[in-house]
Amino acid sequence: MEKMITVRLRDFGQVYTYTPEAAGFKEGDYVIVEHDRGLDYGQVIPVAECACGNKSKEPLKKILRPAGPNDLKQIEDNRLKAKEAFSTCSKKIAEHKLEMKLVRAEYSFDRSKIIFYFTAAGRVDFRDLVKDLAKIFRARIELRQIGVRDEARFFGGFGPCGRELCCAKFLKDFEPVTIKMAKEEGLPLNPPKISGLCGRLMCCLSFEYETYKNLSKGLPHEGEHIHTQQGKGKVVSLNVFKRKALVQLDEGAVIEVQFKEK
Repeated sequence: MEKMITVRLRDFGQVYTYTPEAAGFKEGDYVIVEHDRGLDYGQVIPVAECACGNKSKEPLKKILRPAGPNDLKQIEDNRLKAKEAFSTCSKKIAEHKLEMKLVRAEYSFDRSKIIFYFTAAGRVDFRDLVKDLAKIFRARIELRQIGVRDEARFFGGFGPCGRELCCAKFLKDFEPVTIKMAKEEGLPLNPPKISGLCGRLMCCLSFEYETYKNLSKGLPHEGEHIHTQQGKGKVVSLNVFKRKALVQLDEGAVIEVQFKEK
């Protein structure tokens, strides 16, 4: 069994799997890693035990060390420099009259690269912008177009449930979310009720869907006609978690029907 650890690069980068040089890393630790022809930093998401090995032909990169006091100071300095880079890039975008919205800037740990995240309605020709930025910062420049869900992840916040946004807290990737999921979970098909801060369908609909389907096995659908001990009737509401349904009998009476546990 190969020990592997999941790390989110920088503050808002992608998630990668690394092999630790030593044990003892825990969720939330900052670490220094090998990445993209240089050194970078990241934060451990949960430690994972993987028995499947590395399916990629490329060798896994390594976590070199936990981030020490000097490393953490450089990370904080990089964040301050990234704010300056953000301001400079915003001015250059305006100069080039590009239809794009700059969202965030990040330095790699060794400052060999700057990543600028932006949103745009379509494709943007930013080649001249990249040339200008490379001359100013004398570093590799990466402009990465993101979607509205990524933008919500960057800024964070709290959902209607009162908890921190799933995308900012723990989600590694965005799974497809469909209106069918909301419908089968019995939620009102009202966009403001089932949309997140990003304006798209809430991510929780996706990762709750399989659980909801499993719990729904053996239960009727709302609107379905069923036979009960008191007679035939129509299901008017359903509580999946308690496995109960309110059924309106043909003669008009409404009864509660309890279904057996799975």
